[in-house]
Amino acid sequence: MNVVFMGTPAFAAACLAAVLETEHQVVAVYTKPDTPKNRGMKLIPSEVKTLALAHGLPVYQPATFKDDGVYEELKALAPDLIIAVAYGKLLPQRVLDIPPKGCVNIHGSILPALRGSAPVQWAVLRDLPETGVTAMYMNAGMDEGDIIDVRRTPIGAYETAGELMERLAPIGAALLRDTLAAIDAGTVTRRPQDPALASYAPMLTKELSPVDWTRPARAILAQIRGLNPWPAATANLGGTAFKLWEARPCAVEEPAAPGTLLALTRQGLAVACGDGAVLITRLQAPGGKAMPAADYFRGHPIELSTSPRD
Repeated sequence: MNVVFMGTPAFAAACLAAVLETEHQVVAVYTKPDTPKNRGMKLIPSEVKTLALAHGLPVYQPATFKDDGVYEELKALAPDLIIAVAYGKLLPQRVLDIPPKGCVNIHGSILPALRGSAPVQWAVLRDLPETGVTAMYMNAGMDEGDIIDVRRTPIGAYETAGELMERLAPIGAALLRDTLAAIDAGTVTRRPQDPALASYAPMLTKELSPVDWTRPARAILAQIRGLNPWPAATANLGGTAFKLWEARPCAVEEPAAPGTLLALTRQGLAVACGDGAVLITRLQAPGGKAMPAADYFRGHPIELSTSPRD
């Protein structure tokens, strides 16, 4: 089959690599425009673009498919199938209608749960016991198309969203290879999603970052894991605003006001929360690097037994 691949981040690049290992012909790769990053605002290509160029594939980076010229350019490629993986753009119906074998999406959740742009992060933020990857046929709705197949995996107790994304990438790549084989052989199956079971995973924002210490420890731990690597959970500890990268449950002998700095141990800083305490094990001060909390506070003493109301 002649295939057009659409995707942007590392998760999508793993899927593109899987397609390149098959007998199918990738006639073009679509990815989001290069993004300005770092202090110099240098334009950085996506992981998918980098891989595509390394294999000599033509790369297209349109801002929108509403442009007739962009649509005609894609149509002229005459793909048998379009594959979209974390592309970051919705495809209008006229684009979905181009390939005779349809448009397939590899999505990082067990659909219909966690439709949207950040399914892996929200699986961790909601402290789910498992997640997975779904192959589906695309329609004009957001992740509403018929399901082809699902691969499930448990979420580790201390697994961050970044770690989970890395672990899901080869699962998604294997699922895509199997899906392509089934489509090519004419044995692919499909079943509609149950909209009553749908939930959503909206785009992450920095408004999710501040930790509310009145929440239960389990919810705070999920927040720290789910926002790692971006945008990172944040908290004011002893007058300094930190990014919190890792934490563990922590037992306490007596309850204290949420936000109270309880103890500094070799493992980290214990902070009281709504139903006990959380042990902050890795953090980052403004302008500094991520490091073990115990190491940081060894060089930057902090006053304990203080709360936000003190």
